[in-house]
Amino acid sequence: MPGQSSDGTRALRAAFPVTVPVLFGYIAIGIPFGLMLVKAGYPWWLSPIMSLLMYAGAGQYIAIGLFSAGVPLMGLLVTMLAVNIRHIVYGLSLIGQFREAGRWKPYLVFSLTDETYAILTGVKVPQNVRPGSFYGMIALLDQSYWVVGSVIGALAGAFIPFSFAGIDFALTALFAVLLIDQLKRSRDPLPAIIGIACAVLALAIVGPKNMLITALAASLAVLVIARGRAR
Repeated sequence: MPGQSSDGTRALRAAFPVTVPVLFGYIAIGIPFGLMLVKAGYPWWLSPIMSLLMYAGAGQYIAIGLFSAGVPLMGLLVTMLAVNIRHIVYGLSLIGQFREAGRWKPYLVFSLTDETYAILTGVKVPQNVRPGSFYGMIALLDQSYWVVGSVIGALAGAFIPFSFAGIDFALTALFAVLLIDQLKRSRDPLPAIIGIACAVLALAIVGPKNMLITALAASLAVLVIARGRAR
């Protein structure tokens, strides 16, 4: 329908500029995923399939090692749950926004990555665009960047020698860019300060292997208490 088409076009035009940091980040970290998958002995076409149906970022990297080690299905499921359990917290904080998502809601739930969450919590919906279409286009663009990056890496893996030195820092750099962009938009440094402090404490107390869930839970609790007192 004409109205739906024009709304989708407006949403796409509004969503693309705010996803540019993710574009560069996902291409940069998607390519190594494709390279690692092919290097592990799997066909290149498995890369886009995983990126379309699984779309788990770090989970996909981990899955390569689990596949190679012959880990049973139950072990795979438990590991993926542990790696991505933080998304439960993400989803809870977006319940209000997703109520306006309409037909985009199921896809938004599926495609909620760390980077997409960072954008959705720091961006304002343009006046001439429906919220659901705007949020959906952000998520769709982000996943398309990841798919493209993983396919490029998979196709190049069989032909181009590649060094993995320093690649692991690409994800850290992407988070730093998103944090800076969110601080500029919201002009509220409190969540970032709380998050950094809780991450440092979690690292010192429970160590790097178990710090993620601890830091997320502590950050959420402290932020809720701080916001409650401010009111």
